[in-house]
Order: sequence, then C-alpha cells, then structure tokens
Amino acid sequence: MSRNILLVTCPDARGIVAALSGFLAGHGANILEVDQTVLPEDALFCARFAWEGGDGALSGEGFASAFSPLAAPFSIRHELFDAAKKMQMGLLVSREAHCFHDILARVEDGEWNVDVPLVVSNHESLAPIARRQGIPFEVVPVPKDDPAGKAAAFARTEALFREAGCDFLVLARYMQIVPPSLIAAWPMKIVNIHHSFLPAFAGAKPYAAACRRGVKLIGATAHYVTENLDEGPIIEQDVRRVTHREGVEDLVRIGRDIEKVVLSRAIRWHLEHRILVHANRTVVFA
Repeated sequence: MSRNILLVTCPDARGIVAALSGFLAGHGANILEVDQTVLPEDALFCARFAWEGGDGALSGEGFASAFSPLAAPFSIRHELFDAAKKMQMGLLVSREAHCFHDILARVEDGEWNVDVPLVVSNHESLAPIARRQGIPFEVVPVPKDDPAGKAAAFARTEALFREAGCDFLVLARYMQIVPPSLIAAWPMKIVNIHHSFLPAFAGAKPYAAACRRGVKLIGATAHYVTENLDEGPIIEQDVRRVTHREGVEDLVRIGRDIEKVVLSRAIRWHLEHRILVHANRTVVFA
C-alpha cells in the first residue's frame, strides 16, 4: 500500500485542517499522522499529513491537479513525498570519524530508509571505513590558496554526487566551506553538524573558545547550509552541562557525543520529511 507525506504552508484561516482532512478522506486515504502549528508572528499555518492508500489522485503527477481546487482558495503551498521511497544520501567527510562511524552504523542497522551511494572527502584518511561497507569513496583534494583549484574541486564534487543520484548531502564534519554552486544544486538539502551551540562560538575551534570563556553548557547544532556561513536554518540542537574541571580535550570528547546524536536526529527528520523551512527558521514536526 502506498504511503505519502504532505507538507503545507499557507496564511492562517479557519477550516484549513477540515478541508485538508476531507480532501484526503474523500480520495480514500487512511490518515496516519496529522501535525500542525501556526507561526503567530507571520500568521502562517504549517502542517504535515501522512497517510496510506487512497486513489490515484493522491500520488504522483495527478496530485497537483486534484489538489489545486482546494489549494487555491487558501493560497496553499505544498510538497508531496513518497514515504516509501529509499532516499540517496551523499556524505562529505574530512579526517574526523565519529559522525561518519555513527551514520554508517545506523545505515547498516537499517535504522533509516536510506542508501549511501557515495562519500567524498578532501583526505584519504576515512576511506577504509567506507570501503569496509562497500561504499564508494572519492578523494577530491581542496587546495588552500588557489581559488581556481577550489572551484574545480567543488565542480568535480558536485558532478560526482549528481552522477551518484544523491537526493541530499550531509557534511559529517567536513572541514571545508561549501561554495554557492553546491548549495544552489541542493537547496535546503545539505545538512551540516556544527560543533558548537550556534550562534555562540561560530567558526573554527569552538571548544577551545568555550573553554577560555568558562561556559557551563556546551552543545552542537545541526542546520541546513546556506551561503551565510553557519547561519542556515537550525534543525536541531542539544547541550550538556560542564564545569571548570573539564579542559579542552574533555569538551571535545563530550561535544563529539552530542554532535553524533544531534546530527542523527536531523538526518532522520529530513528523511521522514518532518521539516518545513520558513524564512531562515524551521518548523520540525518531530
């Protein structure tokens, strides 16, 4: 039986939920989940519907025409997803392995409905980890002070992921700034884990900066990548309390554990189509 997910946004108005539920039920759908909210500052209605079954109007190319008479009066913008489709996740990594190990373990265990057709790295270090699981691993060096060389490296990276059929990308501690060309190719489809509780301590070496500042909480942030470095819509964050007894190495160790969990949540929510992006923020139906 087919399973579908619908994400909708529109100006808030009375009767939207009833209209959407009636539309789905009228086409024979068995509604499994309904989650909704209103962003009061924008008077914006946001919702996620998940269902199974239904007639041909509820999936594929026929949906837009069947849905249009309902969508037009409410000015509804929508995205429809096939919940059963196995998505293709491309990974970018550098030298640090903790998030990479965690992702591959979850994929191997079947925790997510996803395949990893390709890993790209600017270093050879993590190649054995991917190859043990039979995952193609491509090394694309990114030169430091050579703009033309960087552009060529990312052009190759983009081509590799396109050839691999990737639906979205994950930066699993990939220590390079992603250029606008790659972002434009996968808009709001590149998930990054930042080893800091953004917006605090953005940039390099946040744990050292946090230690110098004597913070009592450290954390990690998963967000979509935009052209504004470390300022994309935040998907998930978490923190852990620390004290003056923890040095930089302790904070790094603790932070790595947080990073793995935060990134895995963000990936799962993206895979399950639980994230709506509005302006530079997210609504997460978790």
